[in-house]
Amino acid sequence: MSPHVAKPDPLQELELESAQVFKGRLLEVRSDRVKLPDGMHATREYVRHPGAVVVVAQLPDGSLLFERQFRYPLRRAFIELPAGKIDAGEDILACAMRELREETGYEAAQWAHLGVIHPCIGYSDERIEIFLARELRHVGHSLDAGEFLEVFSMTLDAARVAVLEGRITDGKSISALFIALPHFD
Repeated sequence: MSPHVAKPDPLQELELESAQVFKGRLLEVRSDRVKLPDGMHATREYVRHPGAVVVVAQLPDGSLLFERQFRYPLRRAFIELPAGKIDAGEDILACAMRELREETGYEAAQWAHLGVIHPCIGYSDERIEIFLARELRHVGHSLDAGEFLEVFSMTLDAARVAVLEGRITDGKSISALFIALPHFD
């Protein structure tokens, strides 16, 4: 075997059939029949998601931008980092720049891609690309129709405490903060 050919993963499940169960504006639900590593068959139901970005945006004073937004599935408001869905064919950096501007009214002169997380691996193919934005300047909001949120800032230490006290429970925000930690003094 050539050293450049990857060995098959012994845990891989092979798709035998795939059926669309539901298709909405944002999500698609699928039900697949798969062949398991032991040769048996099983059903896998999952959500297809277009992907998203999350932005750790640092203000000139060192504090970070956060949002408070109502999330209907859990019927309450959450504290989150700025984030949003990647549009079809959209570059991930362009999406991060657009979401930061639309939701917070800020633009950044300095951008860094920090990585990717897969928040719901048991039932979704969603990926969230993580960006760090610095050298921010306020240029004004341009929220999407039907989008309502409050924008505010917190120091990194205050955000850390909010996570530990359970006031920030959003997984993408917690993960992004953790991944961004090495980039702060």
